[in-house]
Amino acid sequence: MDEKLIQRLESAVARLESLSVGSKSRDIDVDAIAASTDPSIIAFDEFLTEYVGKVCGAATKIGGQVNDVTNVLNEAFNVQKELLIKIKQTKKPDMVELGEFLKPLNEKLMKAISMTEGRRSDFYNHLKAVAESLTALAWIAYMGKDCGMSMPIAHVEESWQAAEFYNNKVLVEYKNKDANHVEWARALKELFVPGLRNYVKSHYPLGPVWSVNGPAVSGPPKSAPKPSAPAPPPPPPSSLFTPESSQPSSSRPKEGMAAVFQEIGSKPVTAGLRKVTDDMKTKNRADRAGFVSAGEKEVRASVPSASKVGRLMFELQMGRKWVVENQIGKKDLLIDQCDSKQTVYIFGCKDSVLQIKGKVNNITVDKCTKMGVVFTDVVAACEIVNCNSVEVQCQGTAPTISVDNSSGCQLYLGKDSLEASITTAKSSEINVLVASGPDNDLVEHALPQQYIHSYKDGQFVTTPMSHSGG
Repeated sequence: MDEKLIQRLESAVARLESLSVGSKSRDIDVDAIAASTDPSIIAFDEFLTEYVGKVCGAATKIGGQVNDVTNVLNEAFNVQKELLIKIKQTKKPDMVELGEFLKPLNEKLMKAISMTEGRRSDFYNHLKAVAESLTALAWIAYMGKDCGMSMPIAHVEESWQAAEFYNNKVLVEYKNKDANHVEWARALKELFVPGLRNYVKSHYPLGPVWSVNGPAVSGPPKSAPKPSAPAPPPPPPSSLFTPESSQPSSSRPKEGMAAVFQEIGSKPVTAGLRKVTDDMKTKNRADRAGFVSAGEKEVRASVPSASKVGRLMFELQMGRKWVVENQIGKKDLLIDQCDSKQTVYIFGCKDSVLQIKGKVNNITVDKCTKMGVVFTDVVAACEIVNCNSVEVQCQGTAPTISVDNSSGCQLYLGKDSLEASITTAKSSEINVLVASGPDNDLVEHALPQQYIHSYKDGQFVTTPMSHSGG
């Protein structure tokens, strides 16, 4: 072990000396050598070999998009290593300088996020797991207790919790299908927890340690203003690390994580809510029998044109995947020739009802509004993602139903689907209606969207918030 360590040190020194040939400043070369041979940097090299290498190895066996997004992950971790070396040579920056300093890492994170956008891929869960998990690398931006971030160890754990939702989907989907995908998902989890978490805990529990006497972070080049008019202020960088400037947030566009918090904070908590009276409840409404009906009123004639919503699709692709896209105002959509090896993907539909007769492997409802889906049996899961005001009825069995980033979702479960496992994330207004009693009356159950976290016996215990009163 000592010989390998010596070889690494000699290799690092030789590499840096070769880069410094012809340099006028020998002090910087000495600092660079010292930084790259620091125990924390050597430990990061070992971390990359052990954990990142394992994920990359599994991704190579899978290939395709999974390998592509894993390559981005590998690039991001290597960029972080270079930044850690620079931190040891650089004076602590202000918030504006920090955004510029972290720009190379931010570019990798945004690249991973861009791979999840657009039409949903068959490997969407892999892509989302990587994109969500890479936000853990933002621990390097921690500048102290007043910077608005969790401390580095907590930040890594919180970021992985967001990614684990999608990583678990990969594990469930491929558990009995492909061991390579299972290996990849497990290696991805180990990379962050315990891998990155333990590395940060050992070397940077209080954040990066900047140089005391090093040079300042070099900012972007500044161009001189034209004599005729003052130069306009530069737009804020598109970054997950964008610092707050003195400009009012209402007049300054935000992107990345900042955009999410701006949207949340821009509305009152009760905006758009109205009081629910007894006659508005589902069980008391004569116009709601509790099941999605295909015979509802005709939708108004002025529906959006196909050119605005995308190409209409209703077809079976390669004999394996039913694709239903951009259907507007269609109340009689029907899939009646399917088998348990086929999947159904419903995207961008509005004011429509789709009935699926027979058993299919998986159903995904993505970016739909006021959509009704009635199905018989599903082998793996029914997934509802990025939707608003949808109703889904299971007439047979469904092992798993997941709702992600959606609002206003009504689930109807028959007696054969009462054992379904329902998973929710970043969603609101989710109600499950269950037939019970001798007359099979529908009873509505609201799934909690608020929780109480209490610290007991050395750990946090989470319980749903209950409300009393009429």
